[in-house]
Amino acid sequence: MDEQTFPTVMEADAAAVQPAPFQHPVPVVMPVAQPPSAPQTARPLPTDFEPADAPDRRDAYAVTALGDVIDRAQHAAVARLTMGLSPTALMQAYMDWAIHLASQPGKRLQLIDKAMRKSTRLAQYATSGALKGEPCDPCIKPLPQDHRFDGADWQKWPFNVMSQAFLLNQQWWHNATTGLRGVSKQHEKMVEFASRQVLDMFAPSNFPFTNPEVMRKTLETGGQNLAAGFQNFLQDWERKQSGKKPVGTENFVVGRDVAVTPGKVVYRNRLIELIQYAPATAEVRPEPILIVPAWIMKYYILDLSPHNSMVKYLTSQGFTVYMISWKNPDADDRDLSMEDYRTLGVMAALDRIGEIEPERKVHAVGYCLGGTLLSIAAAAMARDHDERLQTVTLLAAQTDFTEAGEMMLFINESQLAFLDDMMWEQGFLDTTQMAGAFQMLRSNDLVWSYLTRNYLMGEREPMNDLMAWNADATRMPYRMHSEYLHKLFLNNELAEGRYMVGDRPVALTDIRVPIFAVGTERDHVAPWRSTFKIHRLTETEVTYLLTTGGHNAGIVSEPNHRRRSYRVTTTAGDALHVDADTWAATVSHKEGSWWPEWSGWLSNRSGGWVAPPGLVGGYGAFADAPGRYVLAP
Repeated sequence: MDEQTFPTVMEADAAAVQPAPFQHPVPVVMPVAQPPSAPQTARPLPTDFEPADAPDRRDAYAVTALGDVIDRAQHAAVARLTMGLSPTALMQAYMDWAIHLASQPGKRLQLIDKAMRKSTRLAQYATSGALKGEPCDPCIKPLPQDHRFDGADWQKWPFNVMSQAFLLNQQWWHNATTGLRGVSKQHEKMVEFASRQVLDMFAPSNFPFTNPEVMRKTLETGGQNLAAGFQNFLQDWERKQSGKKPVGTENFVVGRDVAVTPGKVVYRNRLIELIQYAPATAEVRPEPILIVPAWIMKYYILDLSPHNSMVKYLTSQGFTVYMISWKNPDADDRDLSMEDYRTLGVMAALDRIGEIEPERKVHAVGYCLGGTLLSIAAAAMARDHDERLQTVTLLAAQTDFTEAGEMMLFINESQLAFLDDMMWEQGFLDTTQMAGAFQMLRSNDLVWSYLTRNYLMGEREPMNDLMAWNADATRMPYRMHSEYLHKLFLNNELAEGRYMVGDRPVALTDIRVPIFAVGTERDHVAPWRSTFKIHRLTETEVTYLLTTGGHNAGIVSEPNHRRRSYRVTTTAGDALHVDADTWAATVSHKEGSWWPEWSGWLSNRSGGWVAPPGLVGGYGAFADAPGRYVLAP
């Protein structure tokens, strides 16, 4: 409401006899974009300390606007140094932990006891190994995903002592940062995570004189590995400063080496291009497939090289495939909302497919964030009696965000306010800021192992198509990303039936078409137990498939892919609930790629074979696939 809304009777009388207060002109400062869901407040009522007939003492608009700009700009400047992490949020977490630790002498006594016993065990291990000159039984074993100390050189004295000391120290800090009564769960996880990041910086594997593998290679090559590593460092630095992609990505050019499945762009608006792929069989299934990829990365992860392209595989199985290619947003797109992505994305694509193939239902497929958007669109369509969907497939997509993995470490009011200010200044979330957050989640694999291999060992891991795609990052518009984080991650509105589409909320329970949901075992973005919750959130038939691999590699799982297996079951809408861990313990593995399983599922829910539609359905195409949006930097 504005300042003139609902004046009291006394205010109205005072206005009749007093001159109007001075109106400050609107200052020409930087525009202040409020968060999309920011509440508006009415003018406060008079109090005992401010009579009703007192002049308006509120802050001038110029002061308010300037103060807001200063605060936001200061937060944005700090965010550049912290990769978008809020120092205030981290300080709150550490204060919560420190105060509770200070008030629990029993816990401190327990930690002292653990430190003494670990020190004694380490001393026994070190002296025993030195006297015997052969490896002893370790004091502690690394976690299954930690492979830093696997090599034979790490089993020799004194490097085995160094690795054991590091692992014991890591375990002690885990004990120190967890299990404190009274500390909030999020603060506990933040402190444990931050402490682990600091410890990992000082792992003996990160330094040339405490890493036996680096020392051995240095002796063998006469130091050439360090020279090559320094050259790699300079090359990476130059490319990063000039905005170039990593070394080797030039061998995977979009439209030449990847994203080469033939097709046409049949629709374009300010947000999407819709690609229709050429048929690969004489006859096709009557129901086309619409793929809604995540706009956090470019669409062609699902159309990589010809041997591992999901699009190429689907067309070879007799499906007509359409793909949304999202525009990479810039500062001019700052006010694009989640609703814009639904209407200009999913719904516009469905409308265009309906023009090309009238009266045909659609198999809708959503990947990652695109799957979340698709679930919103499907729920809204069900609510509004729009029956254009035949099935819904969700690939590594979350609809409930209460257990969204370590991403939840960065989701609270303090952190999101800080992130909002960073995006407010730019108009978008930059690619480097987004990549930094994901790298921290897997710092051992994506940061420290990379530094050791490339700069200390002087080796370059060969670039592949998936790595090249991962380096081709995109931005996220300010308003959309703010809504996504606040409404879905922070408030979980979709799972709780409070997410608004139009003027009414949508409920996933309204979806009645069959659902095929895929989770991946090592997913750090959409943990599979989170994606498994689709069973509780819907009342329709759900086929859930859990495959080996991570968020990206698990989805790109073409036939004949080595070391791939999966588990799958189909559950009726009225079946009794089974929790995720019980499900995983009782469902047997199947060897191989999950793509044929999914193709068979789609075929069983499709009609008989028909002639393929024209490539552009009688409408002129704009360009050949992959189009122009995917090529924009």
